[in-house]
Amino acid sequence: MEDVQRFTAALRKYFPYTPTPGQDALLHALARFTYSKMPRCTLVVKGYAGTGKTTIVGAYVSALRLSGYDIVLLAPTGRAAKVLSQYAKRPAFTIHKKIYFPSKNSSGGMAYGLGVNRHKRTIFLVDEASMIGASSGMSSEQAFQYRDILEDLIEFVFQGEDCRLVLVGDQAQLPPVGSDESPALDVESLRSSFYLTIADIQLTDVVRQEMDSGILYNATSLRKAITTGTEGFPRLEPQGFEDVIPVSGEDLEEVLEQLYSKYTREGVMLITRSNKRANQFNQHIRSRIMWFEEELNAGDMLMVVKNNYHWLNTYKDAPTNFIANGDIVEVVKVVRHHEIYNRRFADVEVRLIDYPDFLSFEVRILLDTLTVDGPNLSMAEIKALYHDITEDYLDLGDRKKIHKAVMEDPFYNALQVKFAYAVTCHKSQGGQWPAIVVDQGYITEEMLDISLLRWFYTAFTRAQQEIYLLNFHPEFFGETSISSD
Repeated sequence: MEDVQRFTAALRKYFPYTPTPGQDALLHALARFTYSKMPRCTLVVKGYAGTGKTTIVGAYVSALRLSGYDIVLLAPTGRAAKVLSQYAKRPAFTIHKKIYFPSKNSSGGMAYGLGVNRHKRTIFLVDEASMIGASSGMSSEQAFQYRDILEDLIEFVFQGEDCRLVLVGDQAQLPPVGSDESPALDVESLRSSFYLTIADIQLTDVVRQEMDSGILYNATSLRKAITTGTEGFPRLEPQGFEDVIPVSGEDLEEVLEQLYSKYTREGVMLITRSNKRANQFNQHIRSRIMWFEEELNAGDMLMVVKNNYHWLNTYKDAPTNFIANGDIVEVVKVVRHHEIYNRRFADVEVRLIDYPDFLSFEVRILLDTLTVDGPNLSMAEIKALYHDITEDYLDLGDRKKIHKAVMEDPFYNALQVKFAYAVTCHKSQGGQWPAIVVDQGYITEEMLDISLLRWFYTAFTRAQQEIYLLNFHPEFFGETSISSD
C-alpha cells in the first residue's frame, strides 16, 4: 500500500496539470495496477479525445523509472507508433515488430512465428488498441497464416517474468474492419477468453485547457451523439473557432495549395468515404495542384495498401520487419518501368515517412494498383499474376521449387500502393496530421447511424491544428434542410 501511495504521488508530480477527479482516479488505478501481485495483470484505459489520456500516459512512462519496472511501448501501425513515441518521449514499436520472429518457410516465402518474451518486470503499453482486430486476416501467402493478433499479443506479454499489459484506446473510434466493436477494449471478453486479472477505467470529461479547440469541441459533440444514440444530423459548430472551417468544392484547390505551403504535403491529409472517391481526389490533386504529368513522379506520396515482407529482408538496421498496410512512402526517384505478365511495374527509390532516420531504398511497385477502386488487388488478380510468373519457372521441374521461386520473385512481391494525398478513414486511423480536410460525401439523414458518426468522429480526431469540412450539408450547422443530391 505504501508503494502504491508513493507511486501515485510520483504520477501526480509528472502530470503537468491539476488532475480532474476522473484523471486522479486513473493515476491511482495505474499505481495499483503497477504494484498488483495478481497474475496476468491487465488494465484497459478508455478515453475520448481531449480527456487527457495521452498526457497521463506520458506521466506514467516518466514515473515508471522510479518503480523498478521497464516499459515497452507498442501500437498497431507504424504511424500510430510514431505518434506514441512523440508524446511518450521514448521509442515505440509496432506490435508485429515486437512479438513476431521472421523466417523463410519451405515455400520460399516469409513466415512469422511468435517470438519469446525475454523481458522481466516490464509493462507493455499498447496505444490505439481500438484498432486491434481479433484476427489479422492474413492468408498463408501473406506470412501470418490468419494469426490472431490480439491472442498472440497477450500470449507474448505473459510469457515474460512479472510482465503486465496496458491497453489504451478510444471506444468512440471506428472498430477494426469487419467488427462492430473493438475486441481489445471488450473487458468481459478479454477476461473470459484469456483468463486475465483485468480492470478498466474510462476518462469521459474533456479537460478545460482543451476546450478552446474547435476540433475538440466538435469531436466531443459527435462523440456525445454516438454515446446517446442521437438520430439525424449531429450539430457541428464552426462559428467562433478558427480551426474548423467549412469549405466548398470550388475552393478546395486554393485551400490545399495554402495548406501544402504551410505544413508540407506530409502534414496534410484529405479523408474521404470510399477508395473510388479517394482515387478521384488523388488524381485531381496530382494534376491540378502538384502539376505532375507522368503517371508517377519523384516527390509523389504513396500509401501501401497490402502488407509486404519482401523488400526489407536484406536490411539488418530496418526499423520494422515489413512494410505495413497503411505505411506512407515518398518516391525519391523513379528508376525504370516494366511491362510484363499483363501488368505494369516500376522500380523506385522510396523513403518511409514514419521512419525518417532510415535511408531510402529501392522497391518494385505495381503501378496497376494506383487507380483501382478496391482497397488493393483482388485475390483473383493475385492468383492470375502467380500463374503468369509460374510459366517462367517451369524449367525447374519440381512443383515445390517452382512455388518457392515464384514466392521469392520481385514481380510477385511488388509493393501494392495508392497515392496518399486522399485516403479512406480506416486508412487514416492511428495517424495524426496538422491539417485535415474531411469530405462529407453523399449522405442522407437515413444514413446517419452510429457507424457513420464514428466515421466522422475518427476523421475529426486525426486533425492536430486545423480541419476543413468539405461540402458539408447545411443541417450539420443547424441550417435549413436542402436536397442531398
